[in-house]
Amino acid sequence: MTEDKFGKINTLKDLLEYSTKEYASGVMNAFAGGEPVSYRAFGEKVKDLREVLKSLGVGFGDRIAIYTHNTPDYGVIYFAAVSMGAVVVPLLPDFSTAELENLLAHSGSKVLFVSRRLRSRVEAIDLPELKIRIEIEGFSVYESPDSATVESAVEREVAPEDMASIVYTSGTTGKSKGVVLTHHNLVAQVKMTIKIQPVDTTSVFLSILPLPHAYEGSLGFLLPVLGGSSVYYMEKPPTPAILLPTMQKIKPTHILTVPLIAEKVFKNTVLPKLTGNVVTRYLYKTGLGRKLLHRIAGKKLYETFGGRLVFFGIGGAKLDYLTERFLYEAKFPYAIGYGLTETAPLLSAALTHNVKPGSAGFKLEEVEMKINDVNDDGVGELWVKSPSLMPGYYREQELTDMVITPDGWFKTGDLVKVSRAGRIYIRGRLKNVILTSSGENIYPEDIESLINNFHFVQESLVVEQKGKLVAMVKVNYEELESQYNKIKEEWQSKIEENYREIEKKVEELKQELQLYVNSKVNRFSQISAVVVLPFASEFEKTPTMKIKRYLYGQ
Repeated sequence: MTEDKFGKINTLKDLLEYSTKEYASGVMNAFAGGEPVSYRAFGEKVKDLREVLKSLGVGFGDRIAIYTHNTPDYGVIYFAAVSMGAVVVPLLPDFSTAELENLLAHSGSKVLFVSRRLRSRVEAIDLPELKIRIEIEGFSVYESPDSATVESAVEREVAPEDMASIVYTSGTTGKSKGVVLTHHNLVAQVKMTIKIQPVDTTSVFLSILPLPHAYEGSLGFLLPVLGGSSVYYMEKPPTPAILLPTMQKIKPTHILTVPLIAEKVFKNTVLPKLTGNVVTRYLYKTGLGRKLLHRIAGKKLYETFGGRLVFFGIGGAKLDYLTERFLYEAKFPYAIGYGLTETAPLLSAALTHNVKPGSAGFKLEEVEMKINDVNDDGVGELWVKSPSLMPGYYREQELTDMVITPDGWFKTGDLVKVSRAGRIYIRGRLKNVILTSSGENIYPEDIESLINNFHFVQESLVVEQKGKLVAMVKVNYEELESQYNKIKEEWQSKIEENYREIEKKVEELKQELQLYVNSKVNRFSQISAVVVLPFASEFEKTPTMKIKRYLYGQ
């Protein structure tokens, strides 16, 4: 049925034409609380912007960079570009000026769309190929070639194998790579996804992740366009004070998020209430009591999210066990997905009806998978083939040849184990595995998952230093203070007076944590030391909120 309905959509231009006709009067997008834009009106905006670009000499194959926070106009720029055969280069709003300059140069971008809010960051960038700059608000052209020197735009019909986007990875290993995604890759991705997670004109998405993420860009942007759904954006950062009223206002049915956000909701909002008094704390320690409290808290959380949620998608990294146990026992409508930017991104999913804590679900029907070089534990590197697999990295043939075999298998770099039922369990990244002198494989992500579930721990990183395992830990000092009846204002005003006491509690925590972890892991995975990050310090992260491991000795 899905194939019949969407069978003639082979490019993003086809997708635009189909949706603006099929769902013409429906709401496509808007800022939450702003004026809704219909699919018909959206199509007209795209057409108008496309003509402006053509008049500036922009055409087939030209790279068009977009640098902004989420906005309804992102979609207008995106479809204006891809429908004329130009290539979109989405840039995360957290990229620095130096990163931007490198990526604009590497992509050879001819046009830069930038929001007024971020314009100051690109003022100093001077690149010979970057000829046109347009402010997103009002699509005001503020830098362009002299009209006498503008060449006619190259026009050609868009084909499925044509490049549609270059998505730059966030650089956990220190270097961003440009993932080339074709029209076929992106259309295939959303067609595969809508088969397992149907969306339609009644679906309402709240977009809180940056659109340059492959995850949000495909499943939070292109998928709703295919189904005729509405997408709402937020003009301010999604802090609890902004997010909660917004959810009550638009009552979303679909939200995509990353583990960090889900974990913060549980650890900072839900858990303190469940363990806030003697009675609930006692009940929470019993299996039956915990499940009952989780169910009650889940219902309240569901209402907080607007009361209509059918899909709370979590992807981008592994979700910690305690948070997932809460969502599972609360019967919250969450789903887990696994994929990579290189696969646009989804490869497997566990939906609300078949989730199982710890699992990344089942592979999508059209995806082929095999496990390479399986060890005695049944763990090996996942290799895949998929209609949404990139043709390669932009201008990086050597890197492409390293990850895609001559017969088309993509080496994901992820270590997985597959159950007899076909469920996929992610053990960690191949490059992060620590090999002991005795030949044992240690998966640092497994140890980090244990540590992150320990009280007062916010996040962690396990690294090898001089042949020994060291756990670097970010402590939640606010929670620690609260536990020991410290008032934040008092801590700030009497920092010298309280320093020794807090330091003592941290030392106790380090010893307790080390004993706890070492009692849960095999002897090869035992940690030799715990290093706590100083107060107010943070792990350095990529724009997609992953710790930059390479900065910490791994």
